[in-house]
Amino acid sequence: MNIPQELKYTKDHEWVKIEGDTATIGVTDFAQGELGDIVYVEVETLDETLEKEEVFGTVEAVKTVSDLYMPLSGEIIEFNDSLEDEPEKVNEDPYGEGWMIKIKLSDTSELEDLLSADEYKEVVGS
Repeated sequence: MNIPQELKYTKDHEWVKIEGDTATIGVTDFAQGELGDIVYVEVETLDETLEKEEVFGTVEAVKTVSDLYMPLSGEIIEFNDSLEDEPEKVNEDPYGEGWMIKIKLSDTSELEDLLSADEYKEVVGS
């Protein structure tokens, strides 16, 4: 299982890459593996400001539909439009081409609540 050291994680299996006051967010390799073949990613919250743990979208797989939760509070400033036509990118490259949203952070103190790669490994029992 791939768990890049440079990223931060949540117990809800999202990963976060921080660049200044912007965060790129997606689902982890573990999450995409559990979901199975992803057939649709929906994010209807573009340009909205959401609080940490609010639902920002859904991911639909062959087996199930799962909500996607904000790991940090902020304004959703970008959605990975390529996922509309190629949702399988989440399965193929969850930490690269399969990213989902970018947000402008509104509360940087929340970064302290994110998990390190080693802490996330303990959550998934890896």
